[in-house]
Amino acid sequence: MSFDVAALRAEFPILSEQPGGKPLHYLDNAATAQTPRVVIDAVARHEATSRGNIFRGIHRLAEMATEAYQNARAEVARYCGTDDPDEIVFTGGTTAGINLVAHSLGASLREGDEILLSELEHHSNIVPWHMLRERKGVDLRWLPVTEIGTLDLAALDRLVTDRTRLIAITHASNVTGAITDVGRVVAAAQTVGAQVLLDGAQAIPLGPIDLPALGVDYYVFSGHKTYGPNGIGVLWGRRDRLDSLPPFLGGGHMIRRVGKDSVSYADVPHRFEAGTMPIAQAVGLGVALQWASTIDWSAAISHMRQLTQRLLDGVQAIQGATVIGPLSLQRRSGVVSFDLPGRHPHDVCQILDEHGVALRGGHHCCQVLMERFGLTGTSRASVAPYNDDSDIDAFLAGLDDAMRRLA
Repeated sequence: MSFDVAALRAEFPILSEQPGGKPLHYLDNAATAQTPRVVIDAVARHEATSRGNIFRGIHRLAEMATEAYQNARAEVARYCGTDDPDEIVFTGGTTAGINLVAHSLGASLREGDEILLSELEHHSNIVPWHMLRERKGVDLRWLPVTEIGTLDLAALDRLVTDRTRLIAITHASNVTGAITDVGRVVAAAQTVGAQVLLDGAQAIPLGPIDLPALGVDYYVFSGHKTYGPNGIGVLWGRRDRLDSLPPFLGGGHMIRRVGKDSVSYADVPHRFEAGTMPIAQAVGLGVALQWASTIDWSAAISHMRQLTQRLLDGVQAIQGATVIGPLSLQRRSGVVSFDLPGRHPHDVCQILDEHGVALRGGHHCCQVLMERFGLTGTSRASVAPYNDDSDIDAFLAGLDDAMRRLA
C-alpha cells in the first residue's frame, strides 16, 4: 500500500490514548515499538480459540496451535528472505538468541580463540561473550568507534587475525543510529574463515530483509521492537551452521530419544526450542511481520528521515548540546541520542513526559560506548513509521521547557 502516516497511526490503538491527560507522542521506539490492532486481535483470537500445546498433541486444539506456530515460522522466514523456515529458531528475544549462539558455538572454542566485538554493542551482545571468556578463556577484541559514533571499520585489518573465530556486531546501533557496512565486516571475516553474528534488533524494524544475501552466519532480533508481542524473538542461522551446533537448553520437544544412558537430539530448529515455547507470541510476531510487509518501506523510510532530520536540527540548535551519532542521514536510522550540558538525562526525560513525549534516558545498556564518549548516559528519541510532525513539535517544545527549567 502507499504510505499514509495518518492511516497508519489509526491502526495503533495506543496512539489515541492520553496518559496523564495529554496526547501521547511516543518516541521510545528503539526500546519497544507499538503494536497494531491486527496483531493484538490475532493474539487474542489465538488464545480464545486455538490455545493448546504444540506438537505431539492429538486433539484438535493442539493441532490448531501447532499449525499456527509453524505458519508463524514460515511468515518470519518470508520476511527474512529465506525459503527454508527451519532456519528460523524462535527464542525469547535478541538476548536469548545471542546467548544461544554463545553457548552452542562457544562449546567448540578454546582458550586463546578470539571474538571481535565493538564499542557500539548493547550489553546483550557483550555480557554473553564475557561469560564465555570466563568459561573457556577466549579473548575479546574491540572494534573502536569513531568520533561521530560509527564503527571504525579501517581497524578490521588490524583486529581480525587467524585466531578470530567470530565477529559479533550490531547491524544498527541503539544509541548512535549508525548502520553497519555489513559487506566490509563479512569480507574481513572471510579472509580468516571466521563467522559473523549480527544483532539486528534495531535494523529489522526498518522493513523486510534478505538475510542470506547479507553473507552473515547468524542474525538475531526481537518481536517487541518489530511491532509484535513481548517475549518472542528470532535467531536466523544458515542451515549448515545451525546443523553443526549442539543444543543450548535441554528439556521437552528438543530431543529425538531419551534413555538412561544416552540422549539424541532433534533436527533444527526444534533442537533449540526446548520446553513449551511462547506460542501466542510467535503467532503475533508472524502477523506483525506479515503486516509490516504491506508497508511501502521506501516511502516510510523517507518519512522517517524527514522526522529524524528535524530531531537532529532541533537538538543542534541548543547551545552546548551534543548529538552522539552521525549528523548526516547517510547510513543511520531514526535513533537520535543527545547530551544536554549540565542536565541529567532522567531529568530531561521526566520533563518531556509532562509534555506527553515518551523518551529514553540513561546508558541504554551500552556502558562501554558511554565510557568511550565520557558520559554516564544520554537522552534518546527514536522514530517509527507511525510518528508524525506533531510528535516532533511536542519534543521540541518539551526540550525548550527542559532547558529553561533545568538551567
